[in-house]
Amino acid sequence: MTLQTELDAGLAALDLPLTSTARTHLLRYIALMAKWNTVYNLTAIREESRMLTHHLLDALSVERFLPKGASIVDIGSGGGVPGIPLAVARQDIEVISIEPNSKKASFQQQVRIDLGLENFNVQTARAEAVTLEPGRDFVISRAFGDLIDFIKVAGHLLKPGGHMLAMKGVYPDEEVRAIPAGWKLVRAEELQVPGVDGARHLLWLARDAAVAGG
Repeated sequence: MTLQTELDAGLAALDLPLTSTARTHLLRYIALMAKWNTVYNLTAIREESRMLTHHLLDALSVERFLPKGASIVDIGSGGGVPGIPLAVARQDIEVISIEPNSKKASFQQQVRIDLGLENFNVQTARAEAVTLEPGRDFVISRAFGDLIDFIKVAGHLLKPGGHMLAMKGVYPDEEVRAIPAGWKLVRAEELQVPGVDGARHLLWLARDAAVAGG
C-alpha cells in the first residue's frame, strides 16, 4: 500500500474530505519530516507509514472539534504535530506554534515556507515567556506532560472563554483529579485514529468563569 493510499483511507475513516492540494501537502510534510529527522531527531518514529498514522492522522483526529475561523496555539509540538497537519487541513484557522527547541522550530519554519502555509507561524520560545494579545481560542498540545504543567505553562495564552485541548493516550484519571483550583475539565472525547492501536483522548479544560459562562 502506498502512502497516498494509506492517507486516503485514513482521511476516509476520519470522514475528513480534503482537496488534492491539501493531500499533496500532507504527504510532502511526511517526506520533509523523514528527511530532517535524520539530522534533527524530530521523532523516534523512523518509518514514513507510521509517521502518517501516529503523527499526521493522530493530529487530524481532532480537526472536527475546531470551529470555523478558530485561532490556535500549539505548545511544544516538536516536529509540528498537531499544528502543521491542522493548518494544512483547515485554511480557515490560524495556528501559532511555540517551540523552544531551535532546530525543531527551524524545521517547522521550513515546512511553512515549503508548503506556503500562510495560516501557520512559528515562535522559537518557551511558552511561559510568550505573550499574545489578544489571547487565542484554543491552546493545544500532544503529550506535553501532565495537565497541571500544561495549565501553568500555557494557560495565560487563552482568551476569555477559551479552551485548552490536551491530547492524551489513556484517560489520565490522576491528572484530572489534580487539576488546579480555578480550572475545570469541561469534557473528554475518546478519539479513534486509523492505524493506531490503543486509547486516545482529547480533554477540554477551561477556567471556572468560562465554564460557568458557557
